[in-house]
Amino acid sequence: MGSLITALASYCDIKQRGGQWYVRIDDIDPLRYDPTALEAILSSLSVHGLHGDGPVRYQSQRLPRYLEARDQLSQMSYYCNCSRSKLKTATVYPGFCRHKLQYADDHAVRLSVDNRPRSFIDAIQGSRRYIPAEQFGDFVIWRRDDLVTYHLATAVDDAEQYSHVLRGSDLYQQTPPQLVLMEALGLNSPDYAHIPVLTYADGTKLSKQTHAPALNNATPQANLKMALAFLGQTPPNEDFTVNQWLSWGVKNWRLDAVPMALKPFDLSQTAD
Repeated sequence: MGSLITALASYCDIKQRGGQWYVRIDDIDPLRYDPTALEAILSSLSVHGLHGDGPVRYQSQRLPRYLEARDQLSQMSYYCNCSRSKLKTATVYPGFCRHKLQYADDHAVRLSVDNRPRSFIDAIQGSRRYIPAEQFGDFVIWRRDDLVTYHLATAVDDAEQYSHVLRGSDLYQQTPPQLVLMEALGLNSPDYAHIPVLTYADGTKLSKQTHAPALNNATPQANLKMALAFLGQTPPNEDFTVNQWLSWGVKNWRLDAVPMALKPFDLSQTAD
């Protein structure tokens, strides 16, 4: 349900703006790639009428572009082989490897950041001011196992492919590093909106790790109605079809009605 809420919110928001909505698969880590899970995600989106306005976009097909971006950042980055245990007490990177400017095997690539204040406006969270060197420090853009990081892949794709990004507030803290990357690469940043994530009563996010119940694809109409209610959109008490619920959601969408926190999810809450 949490994933449906986020997908539906982004769909309604961009469609009401007259824009296009796309499905992107973040499959840049082969060790975490699960074709069965991917099939389930695409099937669930389809059952709920959430079809992209073009082919599914796979980040694994964008590796040459990420390599190009990494090389473009070479004057601002260095090689690092610090272990997690070495950094376990550090809140920001201490700079142990900043002198390593030449390629070294089995090293990650880390981006140097400065202490210049920056800010951005989030459509839900409001204005956010941040100082890179103080709040998150130098961060890895290419892993030591020769894989692109989430930050670099997401920054490049979001800037080059989208005008608006609506995602869960669990990714809100990831936005400043990605904005730093976009700035360094000379890319224009999208407009952001971070909606609250669905949690249990104790504040734990619904996820596979917390054994959240799977979405029942047999009840898509009820699922959509429930998702709209969680998003503060006050859906009518109607027996709409899937397409009718999506049409109603797009027509009546109000981003300013999305609450700062979704009501907690109760396991007894089911769509029927």
